[in-house]
Amino acid sequence: MPKNKGKGGKNRKRGKNENDSDKRELIFKEDGQEYAVVTKMLGNGWVESQCVDGKKRLAHIRGAFRKKVWITVGDVILLGLRDYQDDRSDIIMKYNAEEARTLKAYGELPENTKINETDITGEGEGDGVEVDFDIDEI
Repeated sequence: MPKNKGKGGKNRKRGKNENDSDKRELIFKEDGQEYAVVTKMLGNGWVESQCVDGKKRLAHIRGAFRKKVWITVGDVILLGLRDYQDDRSDIIMKYNAEEARTLKAYGELPENTKINETDITGEGEGDGVEVDFDIDEI
């Protein structure tokens, strides 16, 4: 039987308690960056986002974030704008709920920004059509 030469199993691959979110310093936007809220997951590393400046942009989840930072609908993110494409951008950072509230308190985000609310589009169950019938009538 061959000798095991590995350094451990899947627990080693996960890493040691990477919850450093409370130690993280708050990063504000600079030139060429914009705050946005994720409105739709498109797949293949792309999301649709509503920027603070009023534009809808397609944002790309860069390779360093894939499978490490999970981005969902309703998350507040920081986008890096592209000089050559105005309707596309790259996700630089994801803010957690506490950081997003702090940004809102500093006045960086508008007051109508919803933090951690998944149903931004207003679609879903209860679309206004209600059907009542009795199975005995049919």
